[in-house]
Amino acid sequence: MKEFDRIFWIVLDSVGIGELPDAAEYGDVGRNTLGHIAESRALEIPNLVRLGLANIAPLKHQTPAPAPIGAYGKGATLSPGKDTTTGHWEMAGVWLDQAFPVYKNGFPKELIEEFEKRIGRKTIGNKPASGTEIVKELGEEHVRTGKPIVYTSGDSVFQIATHEEVIPIAELYRMCEVARKLLDGPHRVGRVIARPFTGTPGNFVRTTRRHDYAVDPPKPMLMDVLAERKVRVFGVGKIHDIYNGRGVEEFVTTKGNADGMEKMTAAVGERKNGLIFCNLVAAESLRHADDHRGSRVRSRSALGDDGPFAGVRADSVVFARRRCGRELGRAGDSGGYGANDRGEFRRDDSAWEELFE
Repeated sequence: MKEFDRIFWIVLDSVGIGELPDAAEYGDVGRNTLGHIAESRALEIPNLVRLGLANIAPLKHQTPAPAPIGAYGKGATLSPGKDTTTGHWEMAGVWLDQAFPVYKNGFPKELIEEFEKRIGRKTIGNKPASGTEIVKELGEEHVRTGKPIVYTSGDSVFQIATHEEVIPIAELYRMCEVARKLLDGPHRVGRVIARPFTGTPGNFVRTTRRHDYAVDPPKPMLMDVLAERKVRVFGVGKIHDIYNGRGVEEFVTTKGNADGMEKMTAAVGERKNGLIFCNLVAAESLRHADDHRGSRVRSRSALGDDGPFAGVRADSVVFARRRCGRELGRAGDSGGYGANDRGEFRRDDSAWEELFE
């Protein structure tokens, strides 16, 4: 295996490229986030196409590269589940035998009652919902009553939304810490998430002070191996939170994808070695194609003369597309995985040991 001084690892969260074989078990048959987006609007993604994106699966208006400059392929996960924690843990070498719990009908009554008892407030919501939609629906009631909005989603998450002028951010974080301690055993969700917002009814907006409280990953994982070898890891976005800070002592948070790429661009010039690991969480919004009908989506976030990664070797950048539902992700030259002659990815147990030798 080649050795690298540094690797840029970018996760486009929830941008999948086709369903997994077990999609029916999750109600995700027919999912193809990127393919459907390409059908609904013109995509300007020349750099990703140069890397080999259009060689993985047909994408409308995109021509497969005759000689891709990156490795490419689909990677099916081994772990059950479809949430952020499961996907990122597996990318770091942790495979789960059992999925984190999800709550299609909201959390059990006794669990919510115990949470309310511990925080000293009643709550509203307690159902699966889009974060923006539930704030539209219940934000005014929350402002009027001071009751936190509790909700979940298709992921294994317990989310708490509060208005920053109604419940101070420090109290919201304390509520999340209470929830994290409470949610154990059979209710050990992957993440508890603080979702602060501001504004007035009809004009509520999320703020940038989101915070994730994840489950501590089992040992060892990739970041543990790198720490033992004194390889620096720099997290961009929610990477630090997903791994509960372990092995990611240097990190920056982001306000969105544009901010994330600005910070990745800065890292290109500032960091000469180690792993620079970025999650572009706002890519999740691309799932909702109707929200972007008729728009043109452009990508200057990859390699190319017009992008911030100009001059960075193609073999030192990894792009991973975390599935939305049970979809296949897309990986570049991932170090921990290798592709066989059929384009299938396999785990190479020795890869991480050799990567930074």
